[in-house]
Order: sequence, then C-alpha cells, then structure tokens
Amino acid sequence: MRFVCLFKADRDYEPFASQGLGNRTAQAFLFNPWEYCKELLQAVAMPEQIKALKVRVESSKLVKPSYKGEPPCADLCIPLSVFDKISYDVHVAVIYAFRPPTPSNSDIEKGLATALSEYREWPGWLHENDRGEPVILLNDAGIRFVEASSDAVLDRTAPLEPSPALLSLHPFVKGVEELLQVQLTRFACGTLVVGFTTNHLVADGHAVSNFLVAWGKATRGLPMDPRPLHDRGTFIPRNPPCVEFEHRGVEFKPKNAPDTEDVPLAADIVIHKAHFTKEFLESLKAKASVGADRRYSSFESLVAHLWRVVTKARGLDERITCNVRISVDGRARLRPRVPDEYFGNLVLWAFPCAKAGDLVNRPLQFTAAIVHDGIARLDDGYFRSFIDFASSEKVKEEDLEKTAEVNERVTSPNLEAHGWLRFPFRDLDFGGGNPFLFMPSYFPVEGMLFFLPSSIGGGSIDVYVTLLSHSMDSFKQLCHLLD
Repeated sequence: MRFVCLFKADRDYEPFASQGLGNRTAQAFLFNPWEYCKELLQAVAMPEQIKALKVRVESSKLVKPSYKGEPPCADLCIPLSVFDKISYDVHVAVIYAFRPPTPSNSDIEKGLATALSEYREWPGWLHENDRGEPVILLNDAGIRFVEASSDAVLDRTAPLEPSPALLSLHPFVKGVEELLQVQLTRFACGTLVVGFTTNHLVADGHAVSNFLVAWGKATRGLPMDPRPLHDRGTFIPRNPPCVEFEHRGVEFKPKNAPDTEDVPLAADIVIHKAHFTKEFLESLKAKASVGADRRYSSFESLVAHLWRVVTKARGLDERITCNVRISVDGRARLRPRVPDEYFGNLVLWAFPCAKAGDLVNRPLQFTAAIVHDGIARLDDGYFRSFIDFASSEKVKEEDLEKTAEVNERVTSPNLEAHGWLRFPFRDLDFGGGNPFLFMPSYFPVEGMLFFLPSSIGGGSIDVYVTLLSHSMDSFKQLCHLLD
C-alpha cells in the first residue's frame, strides 16, 4: 500500500487535515509512517462522522505555568517511582462537553496556567538522569494548547459516540513530547468540547481527575484546595526487603522479541457504550452475592457479569484459561493510607483467572467471587511486596520489563477493566456548570472496558466495551440478561 502526501506549506498537510486528523498527525507521520498510516485508516473508516464534525484548528501553542512570585528552579529532576515505571507509556485521551454559556478560551487558558504552577510535572519533560534512570525534568517547557472550531451543531450531528470522529477533538497522542495536551473546540451551537490527553507515566486516573478539578477552580478564581501531594520518593523498600508474592508474570515479564502476529485493523474493532440502570445493578449485585459473606460492589458484580458475557460472545473454547486485568488504586490499601491528593501513579493490577467453560456454565456468583478475591488480594502486604521487588536488583539482573503495554490490538481471550467510578472527573467546572458528557476517546484495543458513572445519574453506570465486530452483536443481545 502506498501513501502520497502533498505539502503546500509548513503547516498544511492536506491528506491528514481532510480526514480531520490535523497537522500534527502529518508531522508525526514523517517519523513513523506505518504507525500513522494505521491511524489514518481509522479515520477513513468513518469519513461521514469526521466530516460531520468539521473541526478546524485555529491555533496551537505552548502554555507555561503562571507564578505569583519568583518562578521556582527550572532544572529540578524528580525520579519516577516504582509505580510510575511500570505504568503504561501512552497518552490517555478523554473528552468533555459543556453546554453554553462557558468562559472564554482566554479565561480557561489563564486558569490552566495557574493550575500548572501547582502541578509542575505536566509542563515538564520526561528525561533520564546521569545514571540512566527515568525522571521528570521540571523545566516549565509548557503543555500543548490547541484552539479549534466547528460549524456543526453538535446535538444535530448525533451524540458523540466512540468512533474515529473523536480523534479530531483532541491533539494527536503518539510521538508527543508534551506530557499534557488540551484542545478547546467551539461548536456553532455554543457547545464547548474539551479534549484532554495526559502521559500515563506521570499520573494515574485518580491524580489526573484531581488536576482537572483544580483547573476548574483556578479558572473560577477559587483556591485549588486541597493541594496536590508531591512525594514520589515515599515508596521505599523495607530493610530487609520481604518479597512475599510473585511479581514475575504479574507486573513484570522477561523481555521477548516483538510479536509479529497479524492483528485485525481498527476497522474490525468496534466500541459500544453499554448502559446499566441502578435497578439492573441492584438485581445484579443481589444475584452475584448469593452465598457471599458480604454484598459485592457494583463494580465487582458488573466486571464478573461482563467477563461472562464477553466470553460467551467471543465463542471461546471452554478449555482456555482467561483472565481479566483490573486496575486497583493503592491509596486506600497501603498502611498508613496514602492521601487522595497524592500526585503520581499508585496502581497495581488484579488478575482473576478461570476456565472459559467455568465462566459460561457456572453461576454468576462463582465468577463474582473470583473477581472479589482477586481484588481483595491486593492489600498493604501485596503493595509492600511489590515495592521491595521492584526496587531490587533482580529486575535488572533478570532483564525484566513491565507487563503494562498497549502494543496489542487484541487481548482475547483476556479482558482489561479500568474503573473510573470513584474519581471526580465529572466535577470539572470552569464556571458554567459541570459537563453534560464525559467519555474516553476512541481507543480501538479489543477487550478493553472503561467503567464510568453515567451522565444520566441516579447510580447508573456506562461501560465502554471494545470487541471485534463479529462478537459485538452477540454481546449486545446478552449484556442485559440476568441468566
């Protein structure tokens, strides 16, 4: 396959701009053609949706922190913690939508610059110190700030669904030097869409949501309380270390040759937003908790339910062992408890596993117990054991690398579940009220599940489910059945 790009001027990349991907995509294309051709193919898959949004980039610049007094030292290096080092090396993009009236772009930008003065990691750079260790250089280089517009009326274009059209609503996420990017897109109907991307090596979802709330407060002229806790050096190994759990094959794996197996193009992967009402969730929890010592949470019950449904929809061989990777926030699990304001990564993963045949043939409470026990296993002792192992020389001696990767487009027969239910993402308010829409951007990795509080409210939950197209019809038929 051949791609031809015609360049009329320094900022004019016609083939990409015509697909709604923007000029930065073409710039990145020069460095890694095949990777960005795949992104172009995603956009081409649904040109009518992208054209309907008609997004035009008006400006792109760097925004630096705004300090009240003397600027701090700009050559300070902050070592990444053991939790940062094993996190995903990828930009995560989310989409917000606000109804009018909303503050001006200028006011939102000023609030952002103020918030960056408290969260200096974002306008910094990922770097290495003289020992080759990864660090964040607090050089105040700035974050990417893009202003865009559209003649479309968002409500008439159809609701924003998880499709390649979303890629035009935030800056490009691959090959990006900036650690945080923002795009403000103004629609003809007055709706403001905020596309927001962050490098996951810097902070997890909990920390990112806290920053977003602080940004809103700064824009409204309010104090950014509570202040973030910057203390990545707090996770030190015990003396002597005590590795009580196996971390090889969990957070770490041996370095292997790259996987050359053919994987489906993004066009074969579809994303569906499944809505679950509070009434459905109450019935689900009651069924999942039969025989349990205590009632399982909505998240545990829904993960168990969807694990069974996806296994059925995929039509897996019943002899296959599969797992679900579940992100677990360590703030409330470590002793003493780490404050919610901690800024950085503090996530490990539970890996409940079972035979496909047991998942589809045994009752829901069987799967729910496996999910609950897998999450409960990650207590203070497990987190401390991880700190001791990750800080040891064994990682280097055995040439181990992290298991958190996004190179695969297909996770089958496994799943990956990310729960955003308790994070204050929806509390972002620039002065015109909370968003009427919050969602992850288009992320075509089969087997990925994102759990969010529904914008409808009332205790309902939306789950963004990514599957191969031939499995999705079966999933839709099964996902609201309580067998």
